[in-house]
Amino acid sequence: MEHRFLCYILGDQPEGSSQKERGCRNPAMPLKNGKAVLPFPLYFARERTKWGEGGVAFIGHEKNEKYKTYGRKYLVTVEQFLDVTAQENSCDEIEADLEEVIEKGYIHFGSGWYSRMVYLGEEEGYPMVTFTCNLDLHEQNLNPPPATYMTTIAKGLSQIGLTCKEAVEYFAETPGISGKMKEEEIESIICSHF
Repeated sequence: MEHRFLCYILGDQPEGSSQKERGCRNPAMPLKNGKAVLPFPLYFARERTKWGEGGVAFIGHEKNEKYKTYGRKYLVTVEQFLDVTAQENSCDEIEADLEEVIEKGYIHFGSGWYSRMVYLGEEEGYPMVTFTCNLDLHEQNLNPPPATYMTTIAKGLSQIGLTCKEAVEYFAETPGISGKMKEEEIESIICSHF
C-alpha cells in the first residue's frame, strides 16, 4: 500500500501497526511508482510482529516465472532504499554494496528478518532491488498473517488493480495461509477495502 511505504520515507505510523517508522534521512517523495510482478513465491512466516499475532510476508529464494508475487515498485535513491531496509530490519543503518547485489544476484547482511537483498533486473535504466528473509520458504515456520497486516496488503492489491475476488484467491493459495484459512474468512477480512 502506498501510504504504508511512505511511512518509511516520511516517518509515520501505518494504520494497524504498533510501531512508528522513523523515516528516511532524505524525505523526498519517490520519483515514480507502479505495479510490480515478481517471479518469486510469496509466503507468510514468523509468529508475532508489529502487526500482531501471525506471520509477515517474504518472498522465497527460488526464481521461477510460474510465480506471480504482486507488489509496488518505487523509484527512490540508494540512500533511501538503504534507510527503508534498515527500518524494516530494526537497525540504525545498513551497509550494503548494491553493485555486489547486482553482480551476484543477492547478498546476505546482518541478522534482521529482511536481511537478504535480491536483484530483480533492470527497468527503464534503473536496477530493481528488494529484500526478504535469509531463510528460504522451506526453512520457515509458516503462519497466516494477522488481519491488520492482511488488510494493509489487500489495500495495496486494490491500488494496483486486483479485484476482491482475485485478492482472495491470491491469498488463499499462498503458503502460510493455504490450508489454514478458508476463502470466506479471507473475504470477510479484506473485501471491505476494495
